[in-house]
Formats: sequence, structure tokens, C-alpha cells
Amino acid sequence: MTPPRLLTPTEIEEQSQKLENWEVVENHHLTGVFMFINLASAMQFAVKIGKLAEEIQHHPEITVGTDRVELSIFTHDSGGLTELDFLFAHRVNELIE
Repeated sequence: MTPPRLLTPTEIEEQSQKLENWEVVENHHLTGVFMFINLASAMQFAVKIGKLAEEIQHHPEITVGTDRVELSIFTHDSGGLTELDFLFAHRVNELIE
């Protein structure tokens, strides 16, 4: 299977303008920080992210803290940002709504 195509800096900028709660880092990966009232709520959200990741076969780096979940995503096979990363970020945002 061919890895997804890397997005150009212009495409990354266009995609990032449509995305809330996420930051583009060095045109290579996305980071998102989500705040919660306690560890239990943060853990529940992390489990939802894990299920989503398995569903679409895209796996973020997840850090769970006392009241926060931090995510870092990029397409490992492609070595940077692809459409799949932005799709995943949008789907994570839907989990919050």
C-alpha cells in the first residue's frame, strides 16, 4: 500500500484554518490539548480517542494528565502531515461536541 501524499505548506495552512483546538508544528505534525475537570474525565476521553484511532487505523501519541489530554499526530508512513491527520483531528473534535 502506498503511503498517503504529504500536504504542501499551502495545503497545510488551508486545512489548519478549518480546524479548532489544534496547532501545526513545523509543518510536520499537529498537536491538540484538551482540558477536563479531573483525571477520570481525561481518561474517558483518551479511551474514546483510542477507539477512534483503531476505527480509522491512525494512531496518535497520547499523553494523559490530571486534567488534560495532549495529542500529537502525523502520518508516520509519509513522514509528515497528510489528509488523514486532518481527518483524524476533525473526528477528535467531534468527540468533544
